[in-house]
Order: sequence, then structure tokens, then C-alpha cells
Amino acid sequence: MRLISVTSAALLAIAAPLMAQEIIKPVKLMKVEDSDGSVTRQFFGRVVAKETVDLAFQVSGQIVEFPVTEGEPVKQGDLIAKLDLEPFEISLDQARVQKEQADRDLARFKLLEGNTVSQVSVDDAQTADDLAKINLRDAERNLNEATLLAPFDGLVAARSLSNFTTINAGTPVVRLHDMSDLRIEIDVPEVLFQQAGKDPDFEIFAQFPASDETFPVEVREFNAETSTIGQTFTITFGMAPPEHLVILPGSSATVIAIQQGQTEHFTVPAAAIVTENDGSTSVMVFEPTSDDQGTMSPRPVEITPSNKGEVQVVSGLNPGDEIAAAGASELSDGQTVRRFTGFAN
Repeated sequence: MRLISVTSAALLAIAAPLMAQEIIKPVKLMKVEDSDGSVTRQFFGRVVAKETVDLAFQVSGQIVEFPVTEGEPVKQGDLIAKLDLEPFEISLDQARVQKEQADRDLARFKLLEGNTVSQVSVDDAQTADDLAKINLRDAERNLNEATLLAPFDGLVAARSLSNFTTINAGTPVVRLHDMSDLRIEIDVPEVLFQQAGKDPDFEIFAQFPASDETFPVEVREFNAETSTIGQTFTITFGMAPPEHLVILPGSSATVIAIQQGQTEHFTVPAAAIVTENDGSTSVMVFEPTSDDQGTMSPRPVEITPSNKGEVQVVSGLNPGDEIAAAGASELSDGQTVRRFTGFAN
């Protein structure tokens, strides 16, 4: 019995240091690196045309020429479609004849005024001449309106009708996109929109799926009211269309906004942040006591969201600080830990 007790005591004496060593928790650490303080955010957007119009004839008639095709670029003044001109030419000839007749009648009445023609007759002839002038101008306008030309350089998005269709005035014929300035729309959360207004030091670029190249863009306009869903503002950016890329309305785009910081910012994993019940945030800083061991202590920090599971620490850290990179919320003030260098340690 005594031999067993002595043996048990010896085993406990040997195991005690091992048990003490096992409770020193391994912690993955990271050293805070210098940063230029810039913050990069990405937004997914949609390409839109500078302007989109549905072109229509302002007169009724039958289409007899319709040379454009969908997806075709056109120049300002190019022929889009033409109606049968014969009815309009006949109406113009009639208006000219009526105007000539009204001119002759007015001249004759003025010549005989005071003799056999009363002032009332002269006034009526003047009115008839004025009406004939208006009818002539209207006939000339209708003839011009029977030919539909491109109002600007653009892209034919869709043809709404076929050739030889008889249409009424105002019926859409083609949809035309103005692509002289490529526009990109994105939705920005309200808080970021307000931050951008206070700090305009942003560099903004666009990137398209067909290329890794980025293109600088500028703000063209923004909605002054938030959307009903999500409390976001719609911002429209613009850029010159790239010559080597075909980018059409509806295409996807990524807008990259880089905010140049005025102070040092540090990027850390989200798991390195400890959030208290009152909303305050801190990190666990490692204070070495030997080559591979040390103690942890909390340090308050201010943060801002970033991308890909990371946050930007805007105050509270210094270059060279070592902090817990993961599981920070499971550590306590003054706790002794050892560096995690791999699963073999």
C-alpha cells in the first residue's frame, strides 16, 4: 500500500509541471504594420446610357424606308426611318396653290378698296391670306416631319416596328441610347454618402468584367432622396467610353472608391476586435515576457468597416504592436499566453 502511495505521489510531481504548461493558451498573433491610411471600398453598379429616347414620327403615315438595325451605331443626322412622302407633297402643293390664290384675292380687293369693295371685304381677304400662309407652313413642317433623323450620335437599342407599317403620330419607332458619356449607377448607404460629403478626398475608378484595367470616373449626378428600401442614395458616375471595349447599357461594373487617409490606419481581422455591450471596441495587445510567452492586455480602439472580413483601426494602435489576430474575445486582461507558431508547438 505504501509503495502505491509513493508511486502516485511521484507521478503527480512529474505531471504537475506538464499540467501547468498545458494551461498556457497558444494565441495567433500579428504585428501591426504601417499603413498609408487609405480605405478602399467596392460597389457593384450598372451601366446606363447618358440619355435614352424613344424616337417617333410627329405625323401619321406608312414607313417605306427603315435602314437601321438593332445594335447599330448611328451619327447625328443619319436616317432612321422615312414615311411615304407622296401624301405630304400633295398637301404641300395644295397649300401653295391656296396661298397663291389668297395673295391674288387680297391684292385685287386692296386695289378696289373704296370703290366697289368695302373695308370688311378687304379684311376678310387679309384673314384668308393669313390662314393660307399658316396652312402652307404646316404642310412644309409635315413634309419635314415625315423623315426621322438621329438627333445625336447613339446606339440603336431596339426597333419597335417593321418596315411598311402604317403608324399614328407619336408611335415609338426606335429606342436610341446616347453613349457619348458612359454612365454607371451605384447605390451607396446613407452613412457612407454623408462621409463622402464631409471628406471629398476620394479617388474613384471603374472596372468592367471584360478587362482588369481600371478607368477613372467622375460624379455626374446623384439622387437627393434615399430609396424607399435600404436607405441608399443612387450616385451616377461618368467617363469617356473606352475605345477597345464594347460596353452596353445594362452591363455590370465595379466602382472602386479609395479614400486617402489623413492619419495612420491599420487593417486587422474582424476576429481581433472585442466588442463590449456598450458598443466600445478594443484589441488584446501582447506584452512579451520571454521569446515565446507573454501577457495580454486590452486596449481601446476606434474602428471603421472594411472589406473581406477585415476592419480598419483608426486610432489606438501603433506600428509594431503585437495583437491577438483571432479569438480576442476569449482572452482576459493579464492572461499568460504563448505564441502560436503551428500545430506542432
